[in-house]
This record gives sequence, C-alpha cells and structure tokens, in this order.
Amino acid sequence: MRHNRKVNHLGRKSGHRKAMLSNMASSLILNKRIETTEAKAKALKPYVEPLITKSKEDTTHNRRVVFSYLKDKNATAELFRTIAPKIADRPGGYLRILHTGFRSGDASEMVLLELVDFNEAALAAPKAEKKSTRRSRAKKAVEEAAPAAEAEAPAAE
Repeated sequence: MRHNRKVNHLGRKSGHRKAMLSNMASSLILNKRIETTEAKAKALKPYVEPLITKSKEDTTHNRRVVFSYLKDKNATAELFRTIAPKIADRPGGYLRILHTGFRSGDASEMVLLELVDFNEAALAAPKAEKKSTRRSRAKKAVEEAAPAAEAEAPAAE
C-alpha cells in the first residue's frame, strides 16, 4: 500500500526529477504549451502553478525564489513580464491538460499541457450558446414560437 506517498517519483532519483521538472517548467513558460506524458504533466502542474502565483507580485525576493526553481533567466523574465500581467486577475488554475491520445512506441497516454490564457484558438472562438435540454424547457420554447408564428401570419396576408 502507498500510504503517505503523494509524490510521483516518475522512476527517477530526486536530482534527475528536479532537473527534469525545472527544464519542463522553463519550456512550458517559454513556449506556452508542451506535449508530454500524462504522469509528467500531473507532476509538473503543482510544480509550476505556485511559481505563477508568486510571479503576480514582482519583487526581488519572488524573482529569486522563482529563479531557484526554474534555473533559467529567460524563463523567469518571460514569466514576470508577459505571463504575470495576463493572469493577474485569475485566482488559480493556470494550466490546462488536454489528452491527445497514446504514444505509438509504448502506448503511454500523451497530453498537451498549456497555459490557459495563452491558447489563441480557444480565446478567438465565439462562446457557444447554452444548449437547450430535452425536458421542461422544450415546452416553453414551443409555446413561445407559436405566438410569434401567429403574429407573422396576419402580417403576411
């Protein structure tokens, strides 16, 4: 049983795991989306989201803390300059995991991990209207359509 074993070690020693998460976080910040396995994405999400929260307040201390995790000056600057202002009003949930299928080599579940506010396709798409249900509201829609049709009929004559 795995009691009190909350961290997925990803089959790596701690140094390798920390370096991998740091590199993946830097790539995610610089490219705004990465494709990886589901297990790595789930391990990366709690690693990156506190860093994004820290970037909302641009202080020297927060920059040093974030740099100690990312170990990449360009990624730290990108996080504080472009990402933080765009997500300033968001209370959390900065990353989105989209399942893309299985890898052909080992059938591992692959996902697309992306920053929520930087998906241009989702932001550009118009929001769909609420779909009507087949219960209770359908009668109201028919009743509203009937008087409108009757009003148009005398006007046409």
